[in-house]
Amino acid sequence: MKRLLILLSLLMSFTLQAQVIPLDEKTYVDSLQNITKTTAANTSKATAFFLLSNYYRNSDSLLSKKYLESGKTFIKNDAFLKAKYDYYEGQYSLDRNKEKAARSYQKAIKTLSKLKTKESDFYQSLAWYSYAITQKDKEGYPFLVKTIVEKCIPLIKKYGSSRNLGFSYTQLAIILTYNAQFEKAGNYNHKALEILEKAYPDSAELFYAYLNSASNFCYQAKGNEAKKFLDKAEKLIKPYPESSSNSPYYYAKTLYFITKQENSAALPVIEKGLYYTKKFNQNLQAQMFYFNKYDILKKLKRYSEAKEVLENVLAEKSLAIDLNNRKTFYKQLSALNEEMGNAQEALAWEQRYSKLNDSLNTENVKLEINKIEAKFNAAEKERKIAALNAEKNQKDLEVNKKNSYLWGLSLILLLVLILLIFLFILFRKNKKISEQKINDIKQKEELSLTRAILDGEERERERIARDLHDGLGGMLAGLKINFSTWSSQHLHPEKDKEFYTILGQLDHSVSELRHIARNLMPESLLNFGLETALNDLCEFYTRKDLDIDFQAINIKKNLPLNIQLNLYRIVQELLANAIKHAEASSILLQCSQSDEAFMITIEDNGKGFDKNIVQTTKGMGLHNLKNRISYLKGKMEISSDMQGTTITIEFNIDGE
Repeated sequence: MKRLLILLSLLMSFTLQAQVIPLDEKTYVDSLQNITKTTAANTSKATAFFLLSNYYRNSDSLLSKKYLESGKTFIKNDAFLKAKYDYYEGQYSLDRNKEKAARSYQKAIKTLSKLKTKESDFYQSLAWYSYAITQKDKEGYPFLVKTIVEKCIPLIKKYGSSRNLGFSYTQLAIILTYNAQFEKAGNYNHKALEILEKAYPDSAELFYAYLNSASNFCYQAKGNEAKKFLDKAEKLIKPYPESSSNSPYYYAKTLYFITKQENSAALPVIEKGLYYTKKFNQNLQAQMFYFNKYDILKKLKRYSEAKEVLENVLAEKSLAIDLNNRKTFYKQLSALNEEMGNAQEALAWEQRYSKLNDSLNTENVKLEINKIEAKFNAAEKERKIAALNAEKNQKDLEVNKKNSYLWGLSLILLLVLILLIFLFILFRKNKKISEQKINDIKQKEELSLTRAILDGEERERERIARDLHDGLGGMLAGLKINFSTWSSQHLHPEKDKEFYTILGQLDHSVSELRHIARNLMPESLLNFGLETALNDLCEFYTRKDLDIDFQAINIKKNLPLNIQLNLYRIVQELLANAIKHAEASSILLQCSQSDEAFMITIEDNGKGFDKNIVQTTKGMGLHNLKNRISYLKGKMEISSDMQGTTITIEFNIDGE
């Protein structure tokens, strides 16, 4: 039981989700893709693109982003589609940037709350739930429970979907299980099963309800009860061996074998689960399997292997980002090192555990959850209390009427106070307006300076390129022609090989000079536009040990020349940095334009770098890159690790 409670503390790291993908994923994806290729209405196509983006958000981020942007093109003036886009943009950012995701969810909620339709109620419920997940680390589980009880479930009931109501009960049960309130969790699981087994017997929602019920019994060391639900879940998932839902099934099966203390049977199940997590890029759940593997190896007294597995889980950080999980890892490593006789290392891990444990108050979390859950179950009682309070307030009002003099004096004081507050607010507002005007002037001056520097730099590049090409280049070319003519009349190719070698070097110098001139001011950009110039640039950098895949999407040829030139210089600097520093063998460059939005994405498989370098480096190339991005009012995001680097830059080129 103690081992299972340790695993329980990690449960919430991966089980919370707003929407469920059907078990028959291939049919589901094919049907959505077919909708995008038909002449269906814009709403249907946009929704299909958004759902495809949500499906691929973990396994293929570029494809997910592409589907999201494709759906965006159908929005036009449709407020509901715009709210849907905001919601699915939050889904895309959820595991990458929680703050950005939270902002997207809030925008969706604000729009959906004004529409007053059943479908808007449904998406508002999803947005509230996902927003609560982004706030879990800041606000704790009470906020998450409160959001489900007071926002999500009432909205789902208004929408009238028993399927989604059953799934909401399942998610609430997960949180109660996490807080070791197994009986209450069982009640909500039972509510979910009553709905889903009757109306949706083959649904993914029912599959997850079975898994959550099995897990709840496993954490109570009731293996036989867990097996009943595990067998039911197996019948649902068995026809779909290629489904990503196989990994949570094998995780629940692992818990069952741990409950039954059948460690030898659990290890091959873990390997099956890891197969699916790697296939579908389910990194968080993979770490859960590794933690189970650690638990079993420790039980088998294979301490060195167990220690290595747990240290890898801690270093990977997917689970350790949650403070409760990290506390569990510290305690386990302390006990494990003590068992291995590493007293000094055990003490170090115990000190980390004690420090972190002091900052967490799990008992308050339980009490708050009980309070909110009791409020949900006692809605009728609260209404009666509200009625009694209203009656009491009425009596108080009648008493207060007798004190009209005091009320009059209080009103005068209140008006004076309001006047003072108003004057203070007015003063603060005027001060802020003045500061804002000063900041605007500074920004305009900085923009003008940057514009002047960049324009001057390009003019100087153009002058140097023209001088090199027309001046020195012409002189060297004429010299080469004269030498060639003279040598053909006075020298013999076999006897005067050294002269002809020098003549070849002169020819190479002329070519190199012309290449430098083209690099300073690319002729293909001036003559054929940005897309052709970027394609030539990629071909120039491509070599045997480096493949560059350039993808151009909807790049307009009527972009102002100064914008094209700045975009070209930005891409040139990005490619140069990737080739010089990343040691990559493959680079993907994607440039796309949608109306006034322009996006550059470059991805390599190199060695990565410390992102702090971007903030501290004083290199001229990166300095110019930042200046050009600021000049075009762009935003740059960098993601880098040992697997490679991805840089995304977004511009709004309207009015530039």
